[in-house]
Amino acid sequence: MSDFDRPADVVRRQYLASAAGDLAALRDTLAPDVEWTEMAGFPLAGTYRTPEGVTSNVMEKLVADWDDWTAHDDNYVVDGENVVVLARYTATNKATGKHVHVRVAHHFVVRGGKIVRFEQFVDTAKVLAAMS
Repeated sequence: MSDFDRPADVVRRQYLASAAGDLAALRDTLAPDVEWTEMAGFPLAGTYRTPEGVTSNVMEKLVADWDDWTAHDDNYVVDGENVVVLARYTATNKATGKHVHVRVAHHFVVRGGKIVRFEQFVDTAKVLAAMS
């Protein structure tokens, strides 16, 4: 395995692609059969499959509803194929003009240089408050 394929590096590329709005590069970090779960109570709650399903149901909708939506990947905890990222979301809701700054945790499973599973943990009340 090259350094480029180490689980934390794959996850980091996903965050960088997301921050740059490069959905093609983001999809390239995802396995064809990825399972991406947004937490119950989050506006985009659900489990999405396929790289295209993830970007169309999550990233494209975030950009449509929020200005400057950013996931800041602050700290990584790696155990084999498991990568947990302690992060923050920052954004301004387009409809309300309210800003959100909320801590989150993301759990990724990386195999063969691709993200095969993602699960989000977030204080959904703070996100929903910025939307109302």
